[in-house]
Amino acid sequence: MSSSSAQHWKSLFSDWPENLPRKGSVTSTLNEVAPYKGFMVRGDVLLLERTLPDATGARFVMMSFEGISSVKFIDPLRESDFAQAGFVGQFSKL
Repeated sequence: MSSSSAQHWKSLFSDWPENLPRKGSVTSTLNEVAPYKGFMVRGDVLLLERTLPDATGARFVMMSFEGISSVKFIDPLRESDFAQAGFVGQFSKL
């Protein structure tokens, strides 16, 4: 993972838009999925509050921004929600 990608993830989570729900799932570069219902940021580390404990009983997971491969959103969102997060372009109107 490039440091540029890590900076983009850090920027997204550090400046999270108010209108985006703070829940979804993060997929790591090791292909592990961590569903979350809240998060906190400290330096280059993301702390995720899991929606349910994992197989080992863990309710929280800490990961570096370099370890993030993708972020998925659960709630229905609008184009304007992502525009507030700095994304440009348009969704399909179909």
